[in-house]
Amino acid sequence: MTEVTGAVDPAGMTDPADVTVSSETAGERERHGGGQRTVVHLMRHGEVENPDGVLYGRLPGYHLSELGRRMAERVAEHLAHRDITHVVASPLERAQETAAPIAKVHGLEVGSDERLIEAENIFQGKTFGVGDGALRRPANWPHLRNPFRPSWGEPYIDQVVRMMAALEAARDAARGHEAVCVSHQLPIWTVRSFVERRRLWHDPRRRQCTLASLTTFTFVGDRIVSVGYTEPALDLVPPHLRAGAKPVKGAGKVRGFGA
Repeated sequence: MTEVTGAVDPAGMTDPADVTVSSETAGERERHGGGQRTVVHLMRHGEVENPDGVLYGRLPGYHLSELGRRMAERVAEHLAHRDITHVVASPLERAQETAAPIAKVHGLEVGSDERLIEAENIFQGKTFGVGDGALRRPANWPHLRNPFRPSWGEPYIDQVVRMMAALEAARDAARGHEAVCVSHQLPIWTVRSFVERRRLWHDPRRRQCTLASLTTFTFVGDRIVSVGYTEPALDLVPPHLRAGAKPVKGAGKVRGFGA
């Protein structure tokens, strides 16, 4: 079980420097892992078929597009010669479908972990994109009052708790080898920000977590010693959906909208 402790101010902003993640006692750490090197890749799913530009969140029924399936295959090829012994994914269809070709290459089954699921969002099921006027609708304003928590969805610190637990579970399942966990953009970026000791609230346009990207955590024993980032399918990602791309008016209507 992962415990997160630290100071959260009234605005809901947590300073990563004031937060401690602990999942086991010092004695348990002695008994598990030692100096063994384990690698856990947090992968964002591929592009989703979404012609109406809905913020699909945790809604069922959203599958990979043809391009998204190509992205998943590309990453499977990229990881084909890695020592992967464990593959797990968010229970949502787009994540399970992304994980499938990776597991197949390594002769594994895809596991399911609820802790890897997309973040909750009050705007789930609605269109909410650049230039659609969503921010000017009075009915939405109460949900936008606190970007530090955030007020429109799952608290960042709650995402850290569950994602750290999922990372640790994957680490334990693949001790001395490598694991792949397929998840979603916001939870991946949030846990990476925590590990790298950045503030958890952020500008979504600044997330370095492109479709089908790999955010890689290297453990020695139970301790994370490095975080890496790669984009094996970058040439397949539409330019306006790449990390750091400027928002495009109407871009919410493309198939890849969402996380």
